[in-house]
Amino acid sequence: MKKTLIFLLLCSIQFVNSQELALVKKNGKIGYLTKDGTFRIEPQYKTARSFSEGLAAVEDNGKWGFIDTKGAWAIPATFDNAKDFNSGICIVSKDKKWVYINTKGEVQIAPPSDKLYDFGDGVAFIKQGNKIGLINSKMAVILEPKYDVIKPFENGFARVENNKNWGIINTAGKEVIEPAYAEIGNYNKNTAWARKDKIFGLVSGGKFIPVEGADKIWDFESQDLTYARKDGKIGFIDLKGSWAILPIYDKAKAFSKNLAPVCIGSKWGYINPKADFVIPPTYSDAEVFSTNGLAPVKEKNWGFINESGKLVIPTQYTITANGFVIALFVQQDKGFIDGLARVKNEGKWGFLKPDGTVLGNQWFENAELFSQTKEKNTISEIASDKPKTETKSETKTKPVTKPVSKKKR
Repeated sequence: MKKTLIFLLLCSIQFVNSQELALVKKNGKIGYLTKDGTFRIEPQYKTARSFSEGLAAVEDNGKWGFIDTKGAWAIPATFDNAKDFNSGICIVSKDKKWVYINTKGEVQIAPPSDKLYDFGDGVAFIKQGNKIGLINSKMAVILEPKYDVIKPFENGFARVENNKNWGIINTAGKEVIEPAYAEIGNYNKNTAWARKDKIFGLVSGGKFIPVEGADKIWDFESQDLTYARKDGKIGFIDLKGSWAILPIYDKAKAFSKNLAPVCIGSKWGYINPKADFVIPPTYSDAEVFSTNGLAPVKEKNWGFINESGKLVIPTQYTITANGFVIALFVQQDKGFIDGLARVKNEGKWGFLKPDGTVLGNQWFENAELFSQTKEKNTISEIASDKPKTETKSETKTKPVTKPVSKKKR
């Protein structure tokens, strides 16, 4: 019986892994690649999107539908446009009208809203007049429209604004930090940076902790230190708001694996939490370490070093953000994700393995990141006529994503 359970568990793990597919473009057609470098779905589509929650939107004769991970039609191509599934719900356009559907293609009737918004973290915005609230994937209102602005949720929390005062709510619509601050950062480790009048500090446990001399603070990430600016220089503060590393650097990025990229003059290196240089500042740019212990560094082009500073993959690649995001954290855009890094070489895109070899020894005209089985944290809106950013210029809300085949590199 025990062997049977172990076998079933292994089968389950293999099934989950098999769902990690990457959209790639080869010879002008789009297909989907597995992590062993073979095609799960051969290139055959002119226009398509990445998989999300086991379904991918593809275009067929001018109409959009959804295929499953075997390439079979799960929802027929009857829509004028389609976005990605999140929380089991997707926004599609039919007969010049945007509506929600579930994974069976059934229309879901949402509460009254001036616009439709993508789901993320199990919720979506609703807008009534000038106020914004939340609904869940069952189309039930969980927060009546009451805020002027709600930013996209990240890790279950979102910034909200009323009367130019900012706070934090969770996905149940409960205020974690009351709107009482002129600015506020993302909520992580039960803490957010904030500005009260002209003073920057941390909000933790319902208390505002001023950070001496700080005029900018970045969000906490995987470790208990984040970077902050004082008098034009960057240092690091801890969760108590104390300067753990004095602000002496020109630029800095987040700690990961107990190493943080810092810049002195025009050269980047890596320090440890004691502010000792573990890797001397010799690079023209540098990014944080991924969980596999490799970090991108730039000379003329990008390569990868290990935690001792040894260059293990030569600096011969291009690694970009924007449409193709390579992220260990939301804010980061370069590095290894689940064992692979998306890179460009001689005009072609491919996936590097940690040993420096190319997945499947193949290069493509386009290559998206491998889709994850977990939900995405992005939220965007759809207007009945033309999508536009709802919140202020600071917002991370994204407009409708263009089909990948129309993107230019």
